[in-house]
Amino acid sequence: MSRPVYTTVTRTQGNNHALKEGIVKPNGFDLEFIDMPVLVHGFRKMVRNLEFDISEMAATTYLCAHEHGVKFTALPIFLVRDFHHKAIRYNVNSGIKTPQDLMGRRVGVNRGYTVTTGVWARGFLQSEHGVDLNKITWVLSGDEHVADYQPPANVVPIEDGKDMEAMLMSGELDAAIGVAVEHENIRTLIDQPFDAAVAAVRHQGIYPINHLMVVRDEVLEQNPDIAAELFDLFVRSKQLYLETLRNGGIAAPTKIDQIHAAVDPILGDPLPYGIESNRLVLETLVKHARDQNIITKPVEIDTLFAPACRDLNG
Repeated sequence: MSRPVYTTVTRTQGNNHALKEGIVKPNGFDLEFIDMPVLVHGFRKMVRNLEFDISEMAATTYLCAHEHGVKFTALPIFLVRDFHHKAIRYNVNSGIKTPQDLMGRRVGVNRGYTVTTGVWARGFLQSEHGVDLNKITWVLSGDEHVADYQPPANVVPIEDGKDMEAMLMSGELDAAIGVAVEHENIRTLIDQPFDAAVAAVRHQGIYPINHLMVVRDEVLEQNPDIAAELFDLFVRSKQLYLETLRNGGIAAPTKIDQIHAAVDPILGDPLPYGIESNRLVLETLVKHARDQNIITKPVEIDTLFAPACRDLNG
């Protein structure tokens, strides 16, 4: 009898490298990894068409998709985390001096309003700096993965033919989240953003989650064991990565490797998988999503994840 093969989308990174390279192998099934040069295109294909069996997914896209009844379910495998204090940049000619100066302004958001980086960045503007997010006009450069999602009234699309980076440079936008423009007139709103983010982890115990894994509900129904088996595979792959990271075995550490290394001594594990060890960060993300109208209904954290994984940690 042939082994089932599950199409899988996940971008290669330190903590899943051993799994994608076959160093860590599944039992009883195989994973066919689909290459998606632009990962967010994979998110959209999964959200709108359920094109894959298993997929990496932006966390707030999942929250939005879950509320709208998309037929996949998350596993508490949190592949991607990052700092977001660096994400907000402003034009020095705008007169902005502090985060509260964003109120009453037009602020760009790269891609959609539900993009996870934007949700975390707006969240700390509100929670750490007292910014009223409803007093900002958020200008989007793209649409949402969840087609049925309707953003708040103060969220508008970019004008036809406009480019967000050019608008930030010219002053048509006072600031923007998630743009990569480098220029002497464009600076990060938060001074020393890396140090600020490390301090936030130390004081709040929250290392923001960006991506998790989802599985089509039909696959979970057909193979009830696959959720726990996938969890184990990703944990084993992550452990190999962390051993290498801690031993200084990464020849050319990426920026994200460096961030994980900075968080490791604070939290003891920069990449914990499982619900309980991530409850605080998940509750914080859900609160930000509610406050920002990404989701409109209360949600219990445990119900977001496959039952077979709810008691697992690794």
